[in-house]
Amino acid sequence: MTGSIVFDPSLPIWLIACLGGMALAALALAAWRGLSGWALRGMGAAVILAALMGPSLSREDREDLSDIAILVEDASASQGLADRGDLTATAADTLDARLAARGLEVRRVKVADGEGNSGTQLMTALGDALASEPQGRIAGMFLLSDGRLHDLDRAPNLPAPLHLLHTGRKADWDRRLIVEGAPAFAILDEEITLTLRIEDSGAAPAGVTEVPLDVSVDGERPQRFTVPVGTPINLPLALPHGGRNVLEFITPEADGELTARNNTALVQINGVRDRLRVLLVSGEPHAGGRTWRNLLKSDSSVDLVHFTILRPPEKQDGVPVDELSLIAFPTRELFLEKIDDFDLIIFDRYKRRGILPALYLENVADYVQKGGAVLFAAGPDFAGANSLYRSPLEAIAPARPTARVISGAYRPKTTDLGARHPVTAGLEAMHDGPWGRWLRQIEVDETAGDVLMSGAEEKPLLVLNRVGEGRVSLLASDHAWLWNRGYEGGGPQLELLRRLAHWMMKEPELEEEALWAEATGQTMRIIRRTLGEGAEDVTVTAPDGSEVTLPLREVSPGRFEALYDGPQIGLYRLASGDKSAVIGLGPASPLEFEQTIADLETLDPLIDGANGGIRAIEEGVPAIREVRTGRPAAGRGWLGITPRAAYATRSVTQTALLPAWLVLVLIASLVTSAWLREGRR
Repeated sequence: MTGSIVFDPSLPIWLIACLGGMALAALALAAWRGLSGWALRGMGAAVILAALMGPSLSREDREDLSDIAILVEDASASQGLADRGDLTATAADTLDARLAARGLEVRRVKVADGEGNSGTQLMTALGDALASEPQGRIAGMFLLSDGRLHDLDRAPNLPAPLHLLHTGRKADWDRRLIVEGAPAFAILDEEITLTLRIEDSGAAPAGVTEVPLDVSVDGERPQRFTVPVGTPINLPLALPHGGRNVLEFITPEADGELTARNNTALVQINGVRDRLRVLLVSGEPHAGGRTWRNLLKSDSSVDLVHFTILRPPEKQDGVPVDELSLIAFPTRELFLEKIDDFDLIIFDRYKRRGILPALYLENVADYVQKGGAVLFAAGPDFAGANSLYRSPLEAIAPARPTARVISGAYRPKTTDLGARHPVTAGLEAMHDGPWGRWLRQIEVDETAGDVLMSGAEEKPLLVLNRVGEGRVSLLASDHAWLWNRGYEGGGPQLELLRRLAHWMMKEPELEEEALWAEATGQTMRIIRRTLGEGAEDVTVTAPDGSEVTLPLREVSPGRFEALYDGPQIGLYRLASGDKSAVIGLGPASPLEFEQTIADLETLDPLIDGANGGIRAIEEGVPAIREVRTGRPAAGRGWLGITPRAAYATRSVTQTALLPAWLVLVLIASLVTSAWLREGRR
């Protein structure tokens, strides 16, 4: 129980002060004139002024509250190195007991890794803990950590001393592999440079100047090199293939280092072609002549060389050659000297007219066998006597024309195989309503390869095949342009032709037999694409060599998927049937393992400003002492807390010191006494 005098003025203070001044002036005048009762009148005025101030005695019934200490335990990944986790748990229990013995309430907060590779969020956790407690009861805050945090800018206002008990040891050292300047994309056949650096930190062994470095691509057998420590190394590199290339760099774990988790670096680079070079040869102008040209010119990654035969050699109209503005077809240069520079050759309604000798066409067939691509966009010319099929290109053509041209409306459709093939899969969903009809088709038979679309009389319309190292395709109609014009509603003409051209040019995303994975954090979506009716289970090999087999579920025709949560950060190997792939999970350089040696400098300004201290747990848990607010709270072998003497008020009782009846009695007595004294005189 405590008491104090409080005031509750009946009038504004300034008005009471004015009344007091007037009373004082009147008393001074009375005293100067010698009135004998001036003192009694002054006491009466004082009683009136005191009554106007409303004095009362306030008594509070208080309950003392215990002080609070906050213990923030760092449970992030870097705290799992060596024996840091055990040190932290033991020190936290000891500190908890010592604080509780002094009557403090202890709030223990554990801090795990931040989401999305954001590291250790110590200050965020401390701020949240402070926000949930009364600031007037916080006597001290203790961080049990290696001092590596990544949110110092979110440090809260500290109402009491802050201390750090760090888990580092004097003998700690670590080796780290750093990859700098790794691009997300790189152009095939162009050299890129990665900068590597291996650095030692902490109490590293003396005399080590070189260490081994293993480099592997897509999980293949690694190559070993010897590299210097602490010196940046420029590594020239050319990507071996398009799509995702996974590069793994490893320096073997050394005896005594804290961890090997940062001895490995994964770099995933997508290989892209600089420019796709396409040669388009149009045999004659026709209604759909600009279809292929417009499509290929709209793709910024394509360099197009287009020739249209406007004046065949047999044309004799008497016009002098020097008066012609037409460009001569550079057949020798294109089909002998520079044919290998092209990724795709398209023959659009081209027929043998003496322009391309058999030798040149034989060279085209060899070009395909060695990895090139040829697409036949067929018209009536493909069915005639001058058809390209009746040339050395017969050896690579995916179907044989029967010489019959089918005229009449029909609606193209995908075959059962086409519904599974990436070139034509899902085309129906890309167009509202039924596809428009085409009006002409070249009948073909003896197909080799995959028939993806059929047309009139269920005859093959789109045929794809692999020949040697290359690819060929046949579109047995020259009426795809009707879709582009919106005839009878049109159809997905641009997407069909785009996919067809990119499949011919071996773009990885259009491979019909493929296995790959897409990562989101530590979760991977495994995707298997196949033309078969089913897919074999996928075997996932984790970085530590453990294996797990997952069934694949068909999510759409020809596409099978499975989800897998990777328990570790690193390189995973996938295998399903004869297909294999690799993928890296987690960040290329996890923030928690970029620096592993205990850090005593980052938190020092903050702790020093709060009068706290930094101590090593390996030297023992310090004793706890009480210190006054504003005094240093750390010394040899001890850390301090600031008692807050907090309390809760249970009840308040107020008693008036000048009740109304007493004021009336006093004023009446003093006024009467003054009147009587002045009357006797």
